[in-house]
Amino acid sequence: MLPNPYTPGEVPRVLAGRRQQSERIRAYTARIATYGEMGGPLLVFQGPRGVGKTSLLRDAQRDAEEHGFVTAWTACRRGAGFLGDLVDRVARAVEDADVVPRSERTPWRMTLDRVAVQIGVPAGVKVEAAASRTSSPSPSDSVRQSAFEDLLHDTSNRVRRRGGAGLLLFVDELHAPRADDVAVLLNAVQNLSARREDNPLAVIGAGLPSTPAVLTSAATFGERSAFVTLPRLDRDAAHEAVVRPAGQLDVAWTDAAVDAVIAEAQGFPYLLQVLAHATWDAVRPVAGARLDLVAARAGFDRADDQLAAMYAARWEAATELERRMMAAMARIGGAVVARSAVAAALGRPTRSLSVPRSRLIEKGIVEPAGHGELRFTIPGFDRWVRETVDAD
Repeated sequence: MLPNPYTPGEVPRVLAGRRQQSERIRAYTARIATYGEMGGPLLVFQGPRGVGKTSLLRDAQRDAEEHGFVTAWTACRRGAGFLGDLVDRVARAVEDADVVPRSERTPWRMTLDRVAVQIGVPAGVKVEAAASRTSSPSPSDSVRQSAFEDLLHDTSNRVRRRGGAGLLLFVDELHAPRADDVAVLLNAVQNLSARREDNPLAVIGAGLPSTPAVLTSAATFGERSAFVTLPRLDRDAAHEAVVRPAGQLDVAWTDAAVDAVIAEAQGFPYLLQVLAHATWDAVRPVAGARLDLVAARAGFDRADDQLAAMYAARWEAATELERRMMAAMARIGGAVVARSAVAAALGRPTRSLSVPRSRLIEKGIVEPAGHGELRFTIPGFDRWVRETVDAD
């Protein structure tokens, strides 16, 4: 039996349509590798859930490690700090890469313990000891800032001295964490870039479209970060994402079948993976087989439960007013909906929708699609609202 080559919710086997963004990241890493200096300001890829931000960063992480970089990855959680986890990930990456000579490992681990205490979140090798300091006062912002900067400076230079290219930090879900941790990260990037020739490192992040506002709120100069919007896939890229993984197992798609999947997914990478994965499971092809339109439609049926659960979760995350706004958008229909039309349907002034609109954008459920226009971030959600919510 052939394995299913599609990976919804995980890094795809074929990262289609992201060459431009990958080259943007490689420009950062090339600067570090060539000159031994900081790659640039915080680089942030933004877009709705499921558009492939995490996959892009994971692919970049793999590529960087192949070119001599030591990398550390953390995914933020809503309202929680992330610096402690990031410090711990840096420590593990450095030790796994054998960057610290054996004779220096004990002082290095003591340094990590001290940084953990200064940052105020247990990390490093003496977690229990650090965690026991619950009665100690919280470290000041300046202490946390200095400790984090010193760690990045020392670690990146250790990597360089041992023959590596430099240090790369990847921070996913940047829209979510506690503001004070975001402020420390932004200040560290800002301060270290003033001595860029002494800091062979870069920080690359990803988040929802609300991320620029979150960073600017944490520190005004957060707006100086480099923001890159990750678009949906065009037709050629979507075709590649569907066809190539199957082709690697000697399985083909008919034109009608792949066109049906592309039309249903509307360039949304996660949805492409879900539908292609469900189609494969529905027919269990063997080498030399062709996935036709009948197979694709069977896949759509098979994917319904998974997609319905995702749609329901988004609906449940919304307030009553936000739900009314989404229901109005769904009833109006179309790929793009004017905010004025939504307001008219609800019998409310347009300006009264500013708060629910902002919250829906922050939650990644809708996104701006032009001046005064909105659209749902994932295809099919409007249909689910009409068929399920209105029916109830």
